[in-house]
Amino acid sequence: MAAVTERLVGTAPRTRSESGVWSWITTVDHKRIGILYLVTSLCFFFIGGLEAFLMRLQLATPDAHVVSEVVFNELFTMHGLTMIFLAIMPMSIGFINYMVPLQIGARDVAFPRLNALSYWLFLAGGLVLNSGWLLGGAANAGWYNYAPINIGQHVINGVSTNLNPGPDSMGITFYAIGLQLAGIGTLMSGVNFIVTIVNMRAPGMTPMRLPLFVWTTLITSVLIIFAFPAFTADLFLLTLDRLFGTGFFNVAQGGDVLLWQQLFWIFGHPEVYILIMPAFGIISEVIPTYSRKTIFGYSSMVFAIVAIAFLAFMVWSHHMFTVGMGPLVNSVFAATSMVIAVPTGVKIFNWIATMIGGRIRMTTSMLFAVGFLVCFVIGGMSGVMLAVPPADYQFNDSYFLVAHIHYVLIGGALFALFAGIYYWFPKISGRMLDEHLGKWSFWLIFIGFNVTFFPMHFLGVEGMPRRVASYPANLDLRLWNAVATFGVFILTAGLIVFLANLRKSLRSGQAAGADPWDGRGLEWSIPSPAPEYNFAAVPLVRGRDPLWVEKTYGDGHMIPYVPGGAAPEAEAGGHGHAAAEGHGEGGPGGEGHGAGHGHGIHMPNPTPLPFYLAIALTVAAYGTIFKVPEIMVLGLLGTFFFVFRLIYDHDPGHHVLPEEDAG
Repeated sequence: MAAVTERLVGTAPRTRSESGVWSWITTVDHKRIGILYLVTSLCFFFIGGLEAFLMRLQLATPDAHVVSEVVFNELFTMHGLTMIFLAIMPMSIGFINYMVPLQIGARDVAFPRLNALSYWLFLAGGLVLNSGWLLGGAANAGWYNYAPINIGQHVINGVSTNLNPGPDSMGITFYAIGLQLAGIGTLMSGVNFIVTIVNMRAPGMTPMRLPLFVWTTLITSVLIIFAFPAFTADLFLLTLDRLFGTGFFNVAQGGDVLLWQQLFWIFGHPEVYILIMPAFGIISEVIPTYSRKTIFGYSSMVFAIVAIAFLAFMVWSHHMFTVGMGPLVNSVFAATSMVIAVPTGVKIFNWIATMIGGRIRMTTSMLFAVGFLVCFVIGGMSGVMLAVPPADYQFNDSYFLVAHIHYVLIGGALFALFAGIYYWFPKISGRMLDEHLGKWSFWLIFIGFNVTFFPMHFLGVEGMPRRVASYPANLDLRLWNAVATFGVFILTAGLIVFLANLRKSLRSGQAAGADPWDGRGLEWSIPSPAPEYNFAAVPLVRGRDPLWVEKTYGDGHMIPYVPGGAAPEAEAGGHGHAAAEGHGEGGPGGEGHGAGHGHGIHMPNPTPLPFYLAIALTVAAYGTIFKVPEIMVLGLLGTFFFVFRLIYDHDPGHHVLPEEDAG
């Protein structure tokens, strides 16, 4: 980073604690919130992994009794919910929180307090959801929780009827309330990042110069805004059915079980792209960096990302081919489900073309990126097979579908997230992960993953249904189940090596420096870890891959933006036209230019209000779950109080005097 171009006078760095639990509870710094997301999602990931491990032990041999059928139902339900809503999606949001402001040259997100509230609601929702294990039973009807088994015990025409084949636990109520809490936080994140990307880009950061990770973040946020309301409505109706006996999903009361499915999958299939889009963005950052080439076909990548977002809302009913919608409806959704593979294929070929002719460095991050390509292509091919209605009648609710979703979400999204961890860990922590241990972890995870999940294609074709706690020996399913369980042990060994690598690197890892990978984007132009204010001077962006442009056509440092000054041209193949067009102020309060005009850089103050508001909503949630009106009212009163505090609490912020950081 170029040295600050003006000496600040009349101010001093704000003195405040940067350590301790309270500083993390009150933080509104997007980087710290990103770290909170990453650490929390990793914890939930290992909880979900433990649930999967127990399931595979149960299925390793026929007629096993490792866990009961009741517990098995809870395990496969909570495993799916944990991995999707509490691990993969929030891990992506963690990277988005930390990296997007750095990549667009901003000093923070548009709404720092809303950002903090988003995290605390995610954590509250995850804790409420998992507390069912201790407070009456976990959810047990699958992650998509179909009606009517999600309704539970109700009195219909004077007769007590249990529509859930398991015990009438409170687990599905925990599901409904917990996911509503977490979903509100996710919606807030979507709004926040749309506004941040649109309004807070550095001067010269035009839309067609945005890093592809930022593009995928923008499209993911749009998908969140349009998809999550349908799921929120579904959960709200389910809450009314379970707590007050309304009949939205109960046929005996005039309801419709397919209403749940339609609303769920209108959300559910865009949710798949909400999970995978940030992964696409990470791969689009990793492959060019380690190939030492600009991404091939940038414009076509952007158009493919936008096309996927549009088509994502036109394919949901391929999850419902077997419910009897008729041949015309099935044919339409089969066609759209195949069409959406085209823009996805564009990205695959562009990533491969980027590597061709490049000077590739096979770091651990690059290995995970290549592993992503292999596994995601396999998942995509099985997805096209599932898009054919006659074939889907055979594969539906079989282990073939289990293999498909894991190749997309684990081999796809999670492999990309591991690539992101190894790629951005130096920027986040200031230390390098050990490459030797990293490569051991990759090969163990890659081999273990494929040994675990590829045999499930065979199990599905042989007719093994999903969500079964056991199978008889005469069905000849023992071999591939044993192989899959063996693969879990290999996969677990890889994850243990990864944890050992994290521990070693955090304790004694090599110092990273600002730009350990010879990177291309703005995030590599500042110190590692990034300072509170991100940029001592707002950078002037003169082309795509802005730091690479300066390395190639400048002196290797970003040029500070000077309002009203001339914008130097970069001889970057047409990407270096004048950039001082007012694209974003670069910091909260509009004081982002230069180094703060003699007053320091204005930053928001920490506050505990988002944390308190999340606690109040959690109290209201438990009051609702246990039908205790006094607790529910107390929580709602606290919610209204802290909402008004947040609205009317004026934050004067503070000013930070930047150090003269050499990049």
